[in-house]
Amino acid sequence: MSSNTEQQSSFVTSALRGLDLSVTVSAIVFWLIVLGWAYTQDMSRVKYGVIFVGAILSVYALDQTRQALEEGDRTDAAVLLPAAVILISASVYFTMNFTQVYVMQQGYALEHEYMLARIIILSILYLTWREFGNLFLGLVGGAIIYGVYGNYAPGILNHGGMTELTLLQSLVTDLYGFYGSLTQLTAAWIAPFLLYAGLLFGYGAFDLILRVAIQSGKYIESGVAQTAVLASAVIGSINGSYTANAAMTGSFTIPTMKDSGMAPHRAAGIEAVASTSGQVLPPVMGASAFVMASYLQVAYLDIVTAGLIPAAILVACIGIAVHYVAISDSSSQEMDFSEFFDDELSTKQKLFETVRFGIPFLVLIYLLGVAQFTVMTSALWTIVSMVICGVTVPVIQRLVDRSDTSPTTEFVDQLRNTVRGFRRGAIILAPIAIILVAVNGVIDIFSVTGVPNKIALLLIDLSGGVLLFAVLLAMLVAILMGVGMPTVAAYVIVAILIAPTLVADFGIPDITAHYTVFYAAILAGITPPVATAAVVTAGIAGANFWRVCGAAIKISAPLFILPIAFVYNPAMISMDLTIGGLVAGTLVLMGGIMMIYGLNYPFEMRAGRRILLRLFMTAMGVFVMVYPGQLVKLAGTLVFLGIFVAEKMVTSGKRLPFTKGVDQ
Repeated sequence: MSSNTEQQSSFVTSALRGLDLSVTVSAIVFWLIVLGWAYTQDMSRVKYGVIFVGAILSVYALDQTRQALEEGDRTDAAVLLPAAVILISASVYFTMNFTQVYVMQQGYALEHEYMLARIIILSILYLTWREFGNLFLGLVGGAIIYGVYGNYAPGILNHGGMTELTLLQSLVTDLYGFYGSLTQLTAAWIAPFLLYAGLLFGYGAFDLILRVAIQSGKYIESGVAQTAVLASAVIGSINGSYTANAAMTGSFTIPTMKDSGMAPHRAAGIEAVASTSGQVLPPVMGASAFVMASYLQVAYLDIVTAGLIPAAILVACIGIAVHYVAISDSSSQEMDFSEFFDDELSTKQKLFETVRFGIPFLVLIYLLGVAQFTVMTSALWTIVSMVICGVTVPVIQRLVDRSDTSPTTEFVDQLRNTVRGFRRGAIILAPIAIILVAVNGVIDIFSVTGVPNKIALLLIDLSGGVLLFAVLLAMLVAILMGVGMPTVAAYVIVAILIAPTLVADFGIPDITAHYTVFYAAILAGITPPVATAAVVTAGIAGANFWRVCGAAIKISAPLFILPIAFVYNPAMISMDLTIGGLVAGTLVLMGGIMMIYGLNYPFEMRAGRRILLRLFMTAMGVFVMVYPGQLVKLAGTLVFLGIFVAEKMVTSGKRLPFTKGVDQ
């Protein structure tokens, strides 16, 4: 019996080693396909999208099977592999017969292709359920059921219904649906940037961010908490999923904040907000920037430019809120450097690291902003420069320092880091690609059945044609649609269903409408009762979920008002930075700071007065953020400054002008 157990254990260990190597090899092959197509573009984007789906699913299947075996879940591995093999085989079949399927058989398919399509749909449903749970399965499965049985739907949502064959053609055999434009956009634009993110991980860029954050803690009173905001926001902007980001960065930021003396629910709330808000930060914006540029048919750089002022408002408000929360918790807010790193970087090492990571980033900025290259070409050469700098700069550093480590050994180590970066990039991309494939199918069903137009009519009817009500309803729908989804998937859904209505029926500019629903969609991460980012961070912190949500909402309160502020202050969402936009953005920022001050500042006064002051400051902040008149905004700002100075005087024991020293 013992011998059989040992043999089984040895077999599993060998299988895990083989799978681990297979994941690395498949990731490298996958990225060679991606980069090769980006350089040559020697096939149509549709055909490349079909190949992309099969290639990324190869990485996903091998990696997830390895994880399932590590966890002892052989049933999961046994179900996962057939589902992935079906999708991989389908990609091979459609690639080998591309002309026949895509050109000669549009509108019909052979019987065995219909059978293949049925199995593909079941496999997609399984993988989306496995990766994203029941909510997303309900969305995709519900859309398919609605497509077929829409003739039974009540009222305005009723449509003629799709036959089974029409559904199979739309989703699979016509190479639209699951293989459509969004999947192709993921393959061409999003994938290379996630390889760049993987290389940053592989070369240790995020360790460098943590080093900077720890050092800043020596000079900033809320240093530990600000570390969480910095690390989570930067990584989250690339990661593309606030839930995954909360789990990844929260695993080290939350324990660190708790060790500094911060209450668990506040530490979890800060991490949830940082992970969520990072999704809207340029230049990547959780990969949504690329999709938005494609939908609006504008340059990617224009989308980034339009997002600068909103992002600045968001970062400033959250930074101030986190500072107030940290100082009110009486935590030490100091990080022990030795707990994270063995030694500090010398000035020379910092210079080399700046060159190593700075040059590729400057290449990206130059190619996108100055040379006006395409997103795909810019990403390609950014990756090339990252690999060159990532490998050669440490070797040059060893030669200059004449250290004990030989340049050859360093070169080999950095090649290993490059391979790790390729692998990490593919593993980050795989679940995002899967969900976008599924969302592409949902969008195709919506387009065929005319759902966007029906949603538009319903939104107008419920709002009574009042802009404010329409925006609030649009935000509610966006939050519901964003539950549990990666950022880019949530944006795609709301961009199709809601943004066109705001543009066509309420006269909101295109870019403003898209930013409005985009910002609203990410609120699902911190909005109860689901609040997936808060669920994750509450689990890590061992805190009560509802208290975590309360702390997160207090910290991020302006984020819930910003989408409305965009609509009433469209100058701040502009593809050209103007004085008018900067002025509007500054005044909206002051309104956000008023809210933060009212909700989070540790006022030292009687409870009744404190509550009244908090309510007044919060209400005035909301008004200043939303109201379009600049004179009114300026007047509100002056009132806030007066209250701020008065509170400081009272706290320091000074008597206010025109008073008789009454007990404050």
